[in-house]
Amino acid sequence: MAFSQEEFMLSKIELEENPSPRVPICLVLDTSYSMYGEPIKELNNGVKLFMDSIRRDDIASASAEISMVTFGGTVKQVFDFGSIHRQTIPHLGVEGVTPMGEAVNLALDLLERRKMMYSQSGVDYYQPWIVIMTDGAPTDDIARAASRTSDLVNKKKLTIFPIGIGPSADMNTLKQFSPKRQPLRLKGLKFVEFFEWLSKSISMVSKSTPGEEVKLDVASIPDWGSL
Repeated sequence: MAFSQEEFMLSKIELEENPSPRVPICLVLDTSYSMYGEPIKELNNGVKLFMDSIRRDDIASASAEISMVTFGGTVKQVFDFGSIHRQTIPHLGVEGVTPMGEAVNLALDLLERRKMMYSQSGVDYYQPWIVIMTDGAPTDDIARAASRTSDLVNKKKLTIFPIGIGPSADMNTLKQFSPKRQPLRLKGLKFVEFFEWLSKSISMVSKSTPGEEVKLDVASIPDWGSL
């Protein structure tokens, strides 16, 4: 998905007018055909809850910047980083296979571009986040993407949350993206519970100081996920 010069300039103006430290989060979501039915319905509900929760939190909404990449048949950038108040919550459909490696590489490229914009605008930022959610196995090569995420995590330049959906999710593949945090399997279709936890975690980070280690609420993870 290409973005116009007008959209780029609008984003740049937002950074200049709101110098709050940013938390860049990229959601990398499986929309392949195996997500048809209740899974894609609950994923849509969860994404809406997440976006709405961030919008209602004054501090988080000034700091959190969300982009979304989907992978189902093709890889799509649904929306770019920017003010959450002008982003339209998408309705996700399903199609095709599972090009996970390409999707993660695009997410990393988007984060690098956004960090460059922060630096150019004099805006501080927290460690970027990537959330990968899939119910299957990749249909492309993930080696380069996994190497890039692992390198960034080991250098403390990326936080990554790999989430498997359902019994067919390839947890061994998800582990390759995350050298320090075990991937979690979503309990049933508890997308709403996961995104509620994610929005609270982002809120905690946005109220901290960039560079400060934030202890996430691990006690509530069993409400929605398991190893």
